[in-house]
Amino acid sequence: MIQTYATLGPACYRAETLAPMLAAGLTGVRLNLSHKSLAECRPWVDNLHRAAAATGTKPELIIDLQGCEVRIGELRRPMLLQNGDTVLMGKLGIPVGGDVIAALHTKMELLLNDGAVRLAVESVEDGTACCRILRGGTLESRKSLFLPGVDLQRPILSEKDRADLLLASEYGVTGIMHPFIRRRRDLEELRAAMAQKGLSRLRVFAKVEDLVGVENLADWLELADVVTIARGDLGNAMPLWQLPHVQKQISAVCRAHGKPFLLVTHLLESMTHRPVPSRAEVVDIYNACMDGAAAVMLTGETAQGKYPVEAVQYLINTVREAEKDLI
Repeated sequence: MIQTYATLGPACYRAETLAPMLAAGLTGVRLNLSHKSLAECRPWVDNLHRAAAATGTKPELIIDLQGCEVRIGELRRPMLLQNGDTVLMGKLGIPVGGDVIAALHTKMELLLNDGAVRLAVESVEDGTACCRILRGGTLESRKSLFLPGVDLQRPILSEKDRADLLLASEYGVTGIMHPFIRRRRDLEELRAAMAQKGLSRLRVFAKVEDLVGVENLADWLELADVVTIARGDLGNAMPLWQLPHVQKQISAVCRAHGKPFLLVTHLLESMTHRPVPSRAEVVDIYNACMDGAAAVMLTGETAQGKYPVEAVQYLINTVREAEKDLI
């Protein structure tokens, strides 16, 4: 059976919302710890366990660690970025790490919020970068930041990650998802940290999010329980029209090695604001199943969307239709 996951968030954390999602057949949920610590999410986890008891289900709980991924910091309020305007980044503007500012140079382009926003660096001086807005939009706190061709050499596990791992058993976590797996040593370090905390039994979901990870996939995939094709940042690493080919490439490598893979990001993106998905979205999910996906996962559709229950129902119904044709 193909597994189906949704992401916990402000739109679906209440037990009365989670219950119909689980009753519909949802396999489990993902908790994105790039925005909060596991301890801060205790009320959400308690609600999940409450909904599971009410529906007689046993959903998986996967925590998605912060890892070495790059995100902006906290904004006082959402920012509306207009095409052609300039915006500051660093000490005097959008908050980012010092290593990010040090890596910036003029004419460099940056992608934020899974590529929805695109900036071009015009100058960098005294800890602040001035950027021209090439593709605007509304920017909120903690959104992703992609620097094409740059590896900041951040440690695979942050101190926050290690603190979150300490609580994993207590909170009933069943799986660890980790971003930007690039090399075998990344998973070796993750598994060593998990072993130190008595978590060796948990499944590891290793996210492929850049071309280095794709190129080294055959070398590290044996250390992953599930390879996660994370199309958000992965789509930033190349012209977007090349993403389907790379997705197919990863799928083929996983099938050849008998390794389960999960597909995530923008499966039902239109349902963030609409009660019904596009035709292309349901075809995308169906095709992923036919390509051998062991699991599919919703992110913003359930974490922040207006129709989390409906999105889960469309996801599950589409998967079930695909399973009929896989028999």
